[in-house]
Amino acid sequence: MLTEDQIKEYHEKGFVIIDYKMPENELEEIKNYHKVLLEKHPEFRDYCPTLLKYNLDFLKYAKKPEILDCVKQVIGPNLAIWNQSFFAKPGINGKATPWHQDGEYWPIRPLATCTVWLAVDDSNEENGCLKYIPGSHKRKSTRKHSTNNSSNLTLNQEIDQSEYDEKDAYNLCLKAGQMALHDVFIIHGSGVNTSPKSRRGMTMRYMPTSSTFNRKLAAEHSEKFNLDHQNRTLFLMSGIDESGTNDFIVRS
Repeated sequence: MLTEDQIKEYHEKGFVIIDYKMPENELEEIKNYHKVLLEKHPEFRDYCPTLLKYNLDFLKYAKKPEILDCVKQVIGPNLAIWNQSFFAKPGINGKATPWHQDGEYWPIRPLATCTVWLAVDDSNEENGCLKYIPGSHKRKSTRKHSTNNSSNLTLNQEIDQSEYDEKDAYNLCLKAGQMALHDVFIIHGSGVNTSPKSRRGMTMRYMPTSSTFNRKLAAEHSEKFNLDHQNRTLFLMSGIDESGTNDFIVRS
């Protein structure tokens, strides 16, 4: 559970590091699942945007009460997980993730998601840790982005440099097993990894079911963002489908 101070920090800064830490044996499971995934799909060397499409075993970590309880404290009791992804960032030549807002990519209306970012390895400045611009979520709107199809980036939407000052960045340095929550509107990104150590991270994306996962909008966005959002399966994690508009049909 989050303390009152941690809840305030999340709403003030747009992110917070939680106290719960993923047990070592479960971290090892995640590493093994990821290894098997890469053996079958080497194209995901740097980034897999759709973990649950390939292995539903990843879902069990998103169901952990210690994580769900924290997410419910910041976005409410009725939750669905709509995606999990994996940023591998291998040693020596791990790709950068451009400065962006998650909401720029996502077909959720009203736009709302709490992301849990799990450090699978130690994450620090040397191996390309995640960076946040604290407080950048407060406008509650997406800023100007442009398409950047560089092969050196994991995502192709990059926020305009006029929308942030990198001097304000907070380096999210975590030990393996630690987690942070962040808001859908916060500006964030990460640098390349030229160190010899990998910087694997897994995300778990929770939306309040008062919002709708808009599959028509997802289809329209598919080509631009190079993401197959329209075929995401939603899994109800807690409570009810408050909007009455979401479907939980399992898609392959």
